[in-house]
This record gives sequence, C-alpha cells and structure tokens, in this order.
Amino acid sequence: MAVAPGIFRQYDIRGIVDQDLTTEAAEAIGRAYAVHLRNTGRKGAVAVGRDNRPSGPMLRDALVRGLTESGVDVVDVGVVPTPLLYWSLHHVGVDGGIQITGSHNPPEYNGFKISVGRESLHGDGIQELLRLHHAGTRLHGAGTVRHEEVIDRYVDDVVARIGPLSRRLKVVFDAGNGAGSLVAEKLYSRLGVDGTYIFCESDGTFPNHHPDPTVVENLHDIIAEVARQKADLGIAFDGDADRIGVVDGHGGIVWGDHILILYARDVLARTGKGQSIIFDVKCSQALPHAITEAGGVPVMWKTGHSLIKDKMKEAKAPIAGEMSGHMFFGEGFYGHDDALYGGARLLRIVADAGRPVDALLADVPKFVSTPEIRVDCPEERKFALVADAAAHFRSRYDVIDVDGVRVLFGDGWGLIRASNTQPVLVTRYEALTAPRLQAIRDEMEGWLRSQGVTP
Repeated sequence: MAVAPGIFRQYDIRGIVDQDLTTEAAEAIGRAYAVHLRNTGRKGAVAVGRDNRPSGPMLRDALVRGLTESGVDVVDVGVVPTPLLYWSLHHVGVDGGIQITGSHNPPEYNGFKISVGRESLHGDGIQELLRLHHAGTRLHGAGTVRHEEVIDRYVDDVVARIGPLSRRLKVVFDAGNGAGSLVAEKLYSRLGVDGTYIFCESDGTFPNHHPDPTVVENLHDIIAEVARQKADLGIAFDGDADRIGVVDGHGGIVWGDHILILYARDVLARTGKGQSIIFDVKCSQALPHAITEAGGVPVMWKTGHSLIKDKMKEAKAPIAGEMSGHMFFGEGFYGHDDALYGGARLLRIVADAGRPVDALLADVPKFVSTPEIRVDCPEERKFALVADAAAHFRSRYDVIDVDGVRVLFGDGWGLIRASNTQPVLVTRYEALTAPRLQAIRDEMEGWLRSQGVTP
C-alpha cells in the first residue's frame, strides 16, 4: 500500500486528509508501530485517542485495524485533547499511545502524535516507522479493543493537585471549538473560577476562528470578551489543547516566553533555587534574565515539543516551555505539555499572588520584538543556508548555534533557523529600541537577500 513519505515529520506524522494522509496510511502506521513495539520488547496494550476533527473516526478505525490485526490490544480513550492521551499513559495500563490530531493546523489536516512507553517518538523514531513500512514486515494476531473514559478522572487529578483557588478570579476561556472544549468548563468550574466560556462547543471544523493562540487575529474575540466581562485574564487553547495563550486583564497578549517567566518564578520560589529552566531559541532575552534573577539556571535549547521535553528530563528541570505556548511540567505533574493543566496552574499563581498578570510581569525588561517570520526556502537549501549564516555572523558577533543561528548584538539579537517541518526559514528579531530592532533586522535580512532568499 502506498504511503506518502512527506507526512513523516520531525515531531509527528501529519498531512492533508485524503490527499497524503489516507486511511491506508493510517492502517500502515498502526502495523509499523506494532512491529516497532515488538522490536523494543514491549508487549502491552496501546492507548488511542483522537481530537474532534471530522476525519478522526475513519482514521481511528484504520489505525486500530492496523494495530489489532498485528496482535496489539487497544485502549480507546475516545475524543480527548492530546494532553489527556499523555495522561492516559500513566493511568490505563499501556505500553504506548497514539493521539490522532492535526494540532493547530486547519481542519483538513490530521495526523498522529506517537508515544512509546511514556516518551514521545520523534526524529529517527518517526522515520523508523516509515522504514518498517517499506520493509514490509508484518505481524499477525487478533488484538482486543476496550474503551475507557478518562476526562472525569483527569479533571479529578488536576483539581486534587491545584486545589480550590485561594480567591475567586473572573476568567474568559476560549477553546477555539477544539478538543479542549470537552474539558475546560468541567475543570475550571471545579477550581472556583467565575468563568466565561467562548467557542467551547466541540466542533472540529473550527467555525469561529482558527485554534492557534500564537496568531494575534485568533485572539481578538477573547480580548474583546475580557474587556466586556472586566475579567482578570483570558486563557486560550490550540486545537488539541497542548499549547496555551494568555491575555491579561487589559487585553495585552502574554506570549509564551513571558508565561514561562511566571511558571519559573513560582517553581523556583516554592521548590528551591539553582534548578534549570529549559526554553527554546525563539524566546526573548527577558526570559533568561528573569530566570537568573529568580535564582534559576536558564538553558536554551532546540525548538520542538519532543526535543524540549527530552531536554527537561535530561536536566531534571522542574519546568520548560516554548515561545509557541507548549509548557511542560516536571514538578507537580507528569512532564508533558498540557495547556489545560497549565491554565489551572497559572490561575493558582495569580490567585495566590493577589495581583494581576500584568503587575506580576511589570518588572520584566521591555524589549521590542517581531513575531516569528517565515521565509520560503527550498527544502534542499535550508540547512546549508543556516550553516553559511553561522559562519558569516560568527566572524562578526557572538553566535549561539544550538538550533539555527541566534546572533547576539549586545543590545538585541536575531535568529535564523530551518523549520523541521516545512520548506521555510524561521526568523525573529529583538532589541531595546525600535530603530535598533530595524537595524538588526536589516543586517540579517540583507545577508539572506545576498544568498537569493527573499524575506
């Protein structure tokens, strides 16, 4: 059976349904995953969940067919946000799990986030599934399917960990009609929140706005509702609720690196200084400054939720995060990215502080920055171009090359990195002033133009 190799990406398997992601591909992935489990000595059941996209049921049926006909037992946890599939790995007696989700992509996309044991499969592991498929190795058996409801159990667990808030907060929640819709009100009403829930009706066609809280236009509705309600803050989720977006009481967007400052300060104050805090290369220089000031050790690492998660475990860090809103909780939780739990934890921080989000961040140095800028670049050129950029700028400035090229100008920085999932370069720039930001951007984009790439 033909399977499009392009759907096998760095962090997951993802494509356009009925174009490059077919039911035949889903069944083949189930069979290859079964072989991979056998090759790694795992013989237990596998948890399978899915988000609420219309293509979910047919992909689920095909995936489960591939698994069970290979002799693998399946625990079907139903329609759930991705973090609840990760939670299931600790609670339903399985040796791995697969979440069917298109994440923050448009509704015509879908895909698979895969775990072996309790660890994410990524990079070479994802490519190994493609190799196993091409090798034609097949297992035969008759696996069983059992269904387990996990949403209420998950909510009970989070409520027990966070506890009732120390004071009532007025909060607006926006699930973008994604899978987080199935959990948000159940969870936050239990914490003693005066909640307003917009677009929290489950509809995987996303009829109101695209569920990606890193894009400003997707936050217009929650910003307006925070103002109408005179709320303390707003919390938004992406399509599968593993990424968080935050709006303060004045309608200001709190980006991922500043959300991580709040988590880092809290965990370092509660559990001790000297611990590492992991963040990705796209984050503001305000973040490592704030971590250091709070007594932590800032560790910059490669972008990608699987890579950040691995680094957090390696460094035994209590917390980690990305500019994209993936937040990982090793202290007090299970180590995976979970925006629903992250929202609850943020509410506890704000309630206990007795001050609003903007006041908690008022002492953070203000920088002028761009959002992520995506620059088209041929797949076969992008990594070589980044290597050339490292050589060019290293002769003039300090350079961090842990993931792409982050050029340090003293009063600002610029980043050029190759996307692991698309034929693009990702750039971002930050400085103390707008004119200096423009100068840094002009210099780095000028070099890109000299290489035939047009920002």
